[in-house]
Amino acid sequence: MKIIGLQSKKVRLFSYNPAWKRLYKEEEKLLRFVIGKYVLDIQHVGSTSIPGAKAKPIIDIAIGVKNLKEGEKCIKPLKQLGYEYKHNAGIKGRHFFVKGNEINRTHYVHIEKLDGRLWKNHIIFRDYLRKYKETVKEYNELKEKLAKKYKDDRDTYTAWKDSFIQGIIKKAEKD
Repeated sequence: MKIIGLQSKKVRLFSYNPAWKRLYKEEEKLLRFVIGKYVLDIQHVGSTSIPGAKAKPIIDIAIGVKNLKEGEKCIKPLKQLGYEYKHNAGIKGRHFFVKGNEINRTHYVHIEKLDGRLWKNHIIFRDYLRKYKETVKEYNELKEKLAKKYKDDRDTYTAWKDSFIQGIIKKAEKD
């Protein structure tokens, strides 16, 4: 059974796997070695970072930098590590990279301004779900329903999750 990797544009959910944390740590070490001088923080985000969460088996990594101009210095070294640069991939305020080919995407890297809105959203959402297991259950149910309906349309799947995610972020900010 494969631990990470999923075909581009497809939605397949897997039960939480503790190996994801180890795989993140290995990649973080590599990233720090290659681009550490530009980086202020690196965090494991997304569902693979949340125990109990169902997830697409792709490791999401948020990299905090001073500003996006500083983040541009990471493009060439990340390409040399096998990451493909996708510019902002439709979300302003970040540099986005994918690792793995179209058949087997394994990692996503989001380079964002440390403590900017995108960065905070990643951390707030992850931390809230780590704290509230009942919310993880609700999120899993939503994702399973959407995955059945949009198994070959990751963009729509992602769009439908957004209102739940934004609601959790708002709730977490009030906590």
